[in-house]
Amino acid sequence: MKKTNAMRMLDKAGIGYKAMEYEYDENDLDGHHVAEFFDIPYEEVFKTLVAKGESGEYLVLCLSVDDEVDLKKAAKLAGEKRVELIHVKELLPLTGYIRGGCSPVGMKKKFRTFFDEMILLLDEVCVSGGQRGVQLRLKARDLIDYTEAKVGELT
Repeated sequence: MKKTNAMRMLDKAGIGYKAMEYEYDENDLDGHHVAEFFDIPYEEVFKTLVAKGESGEYLVLCLSVDDEVDLKKAAKLAGEKRVELIHVKELLPLTGYIRGGCSPVGMKKKFRTFFDEMILLLDEVCVSGGQRGVQLRLKARDLIDYTEAKVGELT
């Protein structure tokens, strides 16, 4: 497996992870497929969404693949009046990642990051490794600390 930018950054920071490859097709770009492929609970697989606050600031929102983001709660957590998800065509130029391969680790720029409070109940989680077909499994606390994320209610 070729190292992704997310893996290189975690390596540089001395953070342990397990890189896992999975098969997918264009219809399998959601985390439910990932959880089923690896036979792990949905709540341990986190998706990464990017939103824009009313202030113009971009925000990274991470939550279980089995949950839906509540944009009002996300805005409150981020201290914004309101937030909306960015259009998929904005994702690559902004983050360096494509849909189905967006990781909270290793974006082009560092954005404020938020994890749903569910992460505090877990020892380990899976997030995208920075490309489709690659997941990283690592300690939840390491991920929160590395991304300097704020944890709160997103769903």
